[in-house]
Amino acid sequence: MEIDPDIVKEFEELEVSSKMPKLKNFDENFLLKPLNETNNATHPTYRTIPKFFHAPPSASNTLRQSLRKEAHSLFLQKRSQDFLLDNDELNSLWTTLEKNCTQVTPLGQQLIGYDDYLKVMKAISPKNRKYLTSRLFAKLQCHSGYPGKVELISIFNYTMRKVWLTQGRIGLSFYDDVGQGFLREIDMENYIIDIIPTLAQISSCVQPSFQSFYVCTVVKKFFFFLDPLHTGRIRIRDILASGLLTELLELRDEESSKESHEHNWFSMPSVLTVYGNYLNLDKDHNGMLSKQELADYGSGTLTSVFLDRVFDECRTFDGEMDYKTFLDFVLALDNRHEPQSLHYLFRILDVQHKGYLTVQTLHYFFKGIQEQIRAVNAEAVNFEDLKDEIFDMVKSKDPCKITLQDLVNCGQAETVVSILIEFHKFWAYENREEGERLADDQEQK
Repeated sequence: MEIDPDIVKEFEELEVSSKMPKLKNFDENFLLKPLNETNNATHPTYRTIPKFFHAPPSASNTLRQSLRKEAHSLFLQKRSQDFLLDNDELNSLWTTLEKNCTQVTPLGQQLIGYDDYLKVMKAISPKNRKYLTSRLFAKLQCHSGYPGKVELISIFNYTMRKVWLTQGRIGLSFYDDVGQGFLREIDMENYIIDIIPTLAQISSCVQPSFQSFYVCTVVKKFFFFLDPLHTGRIRIRDILASGLLTELLELRDEESSKESHEHNWFSMPSVLTVYGNYLNLDKDHNGMLSKQELADYGSGTLTSVFLDRVFDECRTFDGEMDYKTFLDFVLALDNRHEPQSLHYLFRILDVQHKGYLTVQTLHYFFKGIQEQIRAVNAEAVNFEDLKDEIFDMVKSKDPCKITLQDLVNCGQAETVVSILIEFHKFWAYENREEGERLADDQEQK
């Protein structure tokens, strides 16, 4: 192929310089033309629709960044003053409600009718009035068992809940540097660090050397459940709606039962248990977990096929798993019934990344179960029977494929996943009828 002589000549005459070349016939405003056309648009709608998107300042523009943060902080402080009720204001609201009580039932329930509710609305402060509206009374009356009346405690509980949500939203928004209603992982870590002194059950026992591990464990649960697609940020409204923040702030109460500690992921006993398991698995004490070390997790019967896929799909460092990746793994296996955990596990099961599981996929993971069946000299299991049972449980739309949505919808996802990845779960499922018979025999005795 011959090169055009004119191109060769131009290339030879090309001068390389560190200075910006002056191009002939170059219109400097050409690149800004589309922007200027938008700003100077004459379409009628531009007169009635105001500009509603303002791009956040770039990271290099420190002056605008500082101005934005200061304005955001002042706005949140004003919202706090205008909307949040302190203890005195809440006590005053309850006193006013009791004074205007319409009826007391034989069971001691205090009720209020709409006429007396209007009196309360006039008597309370303007700040309280933002919570008690006619719309609220109508909504509560729909769920009230007393025609035309609402329980006082329902009104007060609603107000308390609303105040708490507003307080939580404002508190979290202080850590939203961008001001778009999202928190990044670093923002969430800063929030947790700042509230640790207010958590009576944590501040009294957490050591400075362990604080980073505690914060990491707490933040990981928020992002595991609220950011399953790994976008790197979670919405503040999702944090408030999830109930996770409520679970965390329960640790402010100094007097709580030991049972509540065991079921609260954020409690110090729970965090120490997870961290202790990680240290116990780390046989070579290098701070990371190899595939062989992770094989001892839980019952110690996770199949080698499943573990291979975990290390294929999850983030590792030189073929070993760090503490953050281990936390995702633990949360997925401990909450197999949750959609977020199923999303995590389905990604591992979907060997070919097709978005669905086939008979071949099921057989691939069943090989891991077969290895352990042979290891304990147990009776062989027919794969065809197991495959039919799985498809019967899932009831997938396509009789030859199982999608993530099929698993979520079937209500049997925890069982299906467990019998494919863990031998002792598979064996318990395979011998479930015998277990039920023994349980019945014990009840009869």
